Amino acid sequence: MSMTYLTTEELSQRIKYNPRTIRQVLMDSVLLEGRHYIRPFGQRKILFIWEHIEEDMFSNMSAFAVPMSNGSTCYA
Repeated sequence: MSMTYLTTEELSQRIKYNPRTIRQVLMDSVLLEGRHYIRPFGQRKILFIWEHIEEDMFSNMSAFAVPMSNGSTCYA
């Protein structure tokens, strides 16, 4: 199976989020290691798996929540 691997910057362009928001807010709360991203060869570099992210974004729209800086939650 062929997957599309994206850097943080490439993912930010596709989902229209700032790369910093992806790294500091979404990772490990919405985007899970092993499902949405990997660390190839045990290194610091992170690659996001586009097909899994896209599938989860559209599978359950009501469950997709993004924590906001003011403490509220935005349901996309």
